[in-house]
Amino acid sequence: MRPVEAMLAAANLIGFLATVLPRVRRRRRAGYLSAVPVIIAVVQVLAEGFRWQVVPGYALALALPGARLVRRATAGRLHPRGWIARTVTLAGSAGCVIVLVVSAALPVVVPVFHFPAPTGRYGIGTVTCHWVDQSRPELLTADPADRREVMAQVWYPATPAPGAERAPYITDAAAVTSAAARLADLPPLLFSHFRYVTTNAVAAVPVADGNTFPVLVFLSGLYGFRSVSTFQIEELVSHGYVVVGLDQPGVVATVRLPDGRRIENLPIDAIGPLVDQSVESQPAPPVLNGVPQPDGLVPYFAEDVRLALDELTRVDAHDPFGILTGRLDLGRAGVFGVSLGGRVAAESCLRDARLKACLVMDDPMSADVVATGLRQPTMFLTRDAETMRLERRKSGGWTEHDIATTLDTMRAVYAKLSGGGYYVEIPDLFHVNFTDLPYWLPGSEQLGLTGPIGGRRGFAVINAYTVAFFDQALRARTSPLLDEASRLIPEATVDVRPPSGQP
Repeated sequence: MRPVEAMLAAANLIGFLATVLPRVRRRRRAGYLSAVPVIIAVVQVLAEGFRWQVVPGYALALALPGARLVRRATAGRLHPRGWIARTVTLAGSAGCVIVLVVSAALPVVVPVFHFPAPTGRYGIGTVTCHWVDQSRPELLTADPADRREVMAQVWYPATPAPGAERAPYITDAAAVTSAAARLADLPPLLFSHFRYVTTNAVAAVPVADGNTFPVLVFLSGLYGFRSVSTFQIEELVSHGYVVVGLDQPGVVATVRLPDGRRIENLPIDAIGPLVDQSVESQPAPPVLNGVPQPDGLVPYFAEDVRLALDELTRVDAHDPFGILTGRLDLGRAGVFGVSLGGRVAAESCLRDARLKACLVMDDPMSADVVATGLRQPTMFLTRDAETMRLERRKSGGWTEHDIATTLDTMRAVYAKLSGGGYYVEIPDLFHVNFTDLPYWLPGSEQLGLTGPIGGRRGFAVINAYTVAFFDQALRARTSPLLDEASRLIPEATVDVRPPSGQP
């Protein structure tokens, strides 16, 4: 609960007591006490904006002075011991108690959350970039002259700055959450508080002293956004990685470009066939803006990773922000993605040898990746079939076909990794546990939205495997966590595949 919300709840409690307790309400100062919540509510709205979670608090703040006015207006008309007066007083008091409890509970149940400090030694800096690929048309718009554009957020190791202002979780929070809610058929008001959420990053601070840092590209899932797995991004950066999150039109919910244009994603019945075509090709290919897409959109999205590596090469040569010049080790570049982002990550590794490591989280693989295999060291992070069935029973989705396709295609790619890799199954982990959703709604586990593993434990397990894998693949740092006999994380089952030619 934020301080101003706690103040409003406390003021409402005092105002309630000043209104209902006979000895208190007869005092001259009781009227002032009942007006305090109104003042705090007005200050909160003016300073922070309207919040739906605080609506019961607003209502109670207005109701308490109103109750005093009604009591004064009816003084002498109703006998204090009459049944009408007693009934009205009892009902009003009970209603106020209920509203008081709800007003205190809602900001706790749906909070303006915060991200705990990551475990590494580095602080976190961040800048945002706009990149244009003049060689490709933008398929998500109808104008054939439009070129492919992506927004990228770069997080990099920095000297810790405890007192500095923190960067927002989502730069364009109102638009991003409204678009995501609309596409998911949810009220946008549910996510309006995201505009108050900040991270551990600080905008445009100097990069940490030291040598160059390996670079990782992060890809979100369908209808996500570039910072949707901040728990994982910040952990990696704190351990000495530069992470670049992409807002890809057609993947994320919405992309706002610097000139004010906005590219909205398509509804699921339109975008779904276009991304699934790469996994299970249909004889009649899906159509986008009148053009058939026989390969679907996954290869097209994978080209955004190629664009990112090209642009990062230019940044390393001459950073327009004057921060990262000469500090990016693109000889040690990797990619990781969740859901659709994992599929695109694998596709990008198939197509671009500059990528030296690949982390795929919980998504089926494209048919060409299954057929060809991957050369890079690759880790698959997923769940067992029973956990997927449990998720289906609690929150829907995950048909038997989905489960089989996801696990079978990942296993097929794992079985033919020439660069070696790991296949990790984490029981009791639901799909959204790979995102920040457990922070969004602390009661998500009780509602069946996230897995029984729990939000924080799930984050700890995912982060442990993520850092250990990239440390080994890009820094040659071995970790006992990646041993198939390891018991450091008893929840997980780890299969280890050595590189071709090794026993």
